[in-house]
Amino acid sequence: MLFIRLSWVFGQAGWGLGIVVIALSCVVTIITGLSMSAICTNGVVRGGGAYYLISRSLGPEFGGSIGLIFAFANAVAVAMYVVGFAETVVDLLKYASLMVDEINDIRIIGCITVVLLLGISVAGMEWEAKAQIVLLIILLVAIVNVFVGTAIPATADKKSKGFFGYQSNIFMENFPPAFRDGETFFSVFAIFFPAATGILAGANISGDLRDAQAAIPKGTLLAIVITGITYLGVALCVSATVVRDATGNTTDIINSSSFCNGSAVSACELGYNFSSCATQTCKFGSMNNFQVMTMVSGFGPLITAGTFSATLSSALASLVSAPKVFQALCKDNIYKALHFFAKGHGKNNEPIRGYILTFIISVAFILIGNLNTIAPIISNFFLASYALINFSCFHASYAKSPGWRPAYKYYNMWLSLLGALLCCVVMFVINWWAALLTYGIEILLYVYVTVKKPDVNWGSSTQAVTFVSAVSNALSLAGVEDHVKNFRPQILALTGSAQSRPALLDLAHCFTKNYGLCLTCEVFVGPRSETLQGMNAGMERNQLYLNKTKRKALYAAVTCDDFREGTESLLQASGLGRMKPNTLMIGFKRNWRTAGADKVQSYVGILHDAFDFEYGMVMLRMNQGLDVSHLVEAEEEMLKAAKEQQALDNEMIPNGGKMKGLFRKSRNSSQQVLTTRGTHLK
Repeated sequence: MLFIRLSWVFGQAGWGLGIVVIALSCVVTIITGLSMSAICTNGVVRGGGAYYLISRSLGPEFGGSIGLIFAFANAVAVAMYVVGFAETVVDLLKYASLMVDEINDIRIIGCITVVLLLGISVAGMEWEAKAQIVLLIILLVAIVNVFVGTAIPATADKKSKGFFGYQSNIFMENFPPAFRDGETFFSVFAIFFPAATGILAGANISGDLRDAQAAIPKGTLLAIVITGITYLGVALCVSATVVRDATGNTTDIINSSSFCNGSAVSACELGYNFSSCATQTCKFGSMNNFQVMTMVSGFGPLITAGTFSATLSSALASLVSAPKVFQALCKDNIYKALHFFAKGHGKNNEPIRGYILTFIISVAFILIGNLNTIAPIISNFFLASYALINFSCFHASYAKSPGWRPAYKYYNMWLSLLGALLCCVVMFVINWWAALLTYGIEILLYVYVTVKKPDVNWGSSTQAVTFVSAVSNALSLAGVEDHVKNFRPQILALTGSAQSRPALLDLAHCFTKNYGLCLTCEVFVGPRSETLQGMNAGMERNQLYLNKTKRKALYAAVTCDDFREGTESLLQASGLGRMKPNTLMIGFKRNWRTAGADKVQSYVGILHDAFDFEYGMVMLRMNQGLDVSHLVEAEEEMLKAAKEQQALDNEMIPNGGKMKGLFRKSRNSSQQVLTTRGTHLK
């Protein structure tokens, strides 16, 4: 982008709006860099780059959707950089008449190039790092070469192609915009913006960094500042030395027989007549020649080498980033169908399968063969990623989560929110239908992950906001007076364990319809030393059962020496503010005739206690009884026996014929156990 399109961007937008293009890109990337730095320094950063940062901040729903899009964007970025490289090669060979079909030649060269880059990437991070160092040195030399070249006096050939050295009239003529061929400020911005998307290159290889928490903030922000200054410096130098249109004909000079119609006033003042460019498209000048940097430089081949270095280093970085981000996403098993790509190879766990997938996507987009078509496609994907990184930082700060304590302090939650909104606005201004498509894909992926409910718990800020909202709503509700029109039965059901008395749960659902409060409660009777362990062990298991069976209820338990005392504790202490039970639901005591007097008295006392505490009362009586705990226990024993048999099968079968007799004997024994327990169930 620096050597191929920057002069064209400033030719179209003028250096006035060109500075705005670069400044807007830098504003977006700096805000994103600050947000990313805060997230990176809030905890251990593992492999996965932007996906890891977003998923651990906002949860798997957001992370899963943006992770897939971001990995795809990096794969398409490989195609963009490779096409830029291929364009340069084609332009070089075109002058020697070696290229006859420009688009197909770009496709062929691009495909060959991406195969070579794939080989370097698969070789491992050591080779990739060495290649990047060499390419960086070449790039730095090429940039210096541009600045040196602008100070060298122009030859007649360069003047005919639009380069006149530093001229104030050229600089002022290039100030206003001169949009052509349907281009606008935002279409030009869309083409330039991918040049600023490399800020996540360090984060994308976070798993390979020695100290990611320190390296990512420093490296990212320093890179943004250096690249911003470099883009501005190179672009302004070209704007002060090169006119927009030139014929390339050394005979187009002003003399007594020629007339300059003022289509390029500065060129006329400098003795050259480029009037023909007003009626036809010329081949040279900053608007027409993508190789302006080569012409301006002190030594043209160095710019070619710099172009190769810039495009190939960026392509290599994206080719390494995309598979690693995708591998991290697949390892989390959010999309079970993609788990195939989670497998790594070698000591560095290289995602070979991800490399192949990235290669296929890259080749598909290389076949487009047009840089101006590919660039806007990935602009939206990267902007969507940046928007969520900024929103992650804002959301984590807004949630006031105790786990949000970033070591990096130079960020602001409202600045992060502004960055997120700015990214969204720019997406729609660049290409509204592409923005809608991007967000449509995100929403579909978000809904998919939400429905599938992956079994992960990363302590996301979404959970923190849910907690804060619940507390805030409970406090707000505490100041609201009761009214008969808003009365809801809120049930405290003495079910024992959540699955022991399903009939009580069904009856409670008839009252609450999943909109009222329902507590399924259990009283553990006995010494605390004996019952406490069982109570704690059952808390999570019983709540999971309620969630699994889609019962909108909460499980609560107490331990007491007496059943009535435990129930009294539940009646008095259950609930939160206005969200407090007002109806006790209890099963009918079927054995009241044969039970001891103390148990009957305790049961009747519970009914009196409920009325004393101003509870409503619901009593359920069923002929066959309510307690099915013995059936549940028998079912659990059957499942346990089945698992033991399966484990035995897996252990015995690989050992061949020597263990067959023991295997048959063990299997028959297991079948006898199952038959006996099945008869007990009947």
